[in-house]
Amino acid sequence: MTNEKDAQAQIEEHRARIDEIDCQLVKLLNERGEQSLAIRGLKPQVHWGLYDPAREQKIFENLASCNDGPLYSDNLREIYEAILHVMKELRA
Repeated sequence: MTNEKDAQAQIEEHRARIDEIDCQLVKLLNERGEQSLAIRGLKPQVHWGLYDPAREQKIFENLASCNDGPLYSDNLREIYEAILHVMKELRA
């Protein structure tokens, strides 16, 4: 059984790791944004609209297939709906 000081130290270690993960997520989200902007720039050349509901569905299916938890696929979909909304509003 861990004592209070051990528990506090473990919490701080977990928080430090969360901070590192958050920075990695920010980097990856920015990379994703760059890819989204590149695609947006190419779509007019192939006469595709900016919104592609079939592609969004494919994204959600891909997320569900690579999800090992503990997040539920519905949780990931909710998170990604917000991410996709933001990506659509990015300006180059």
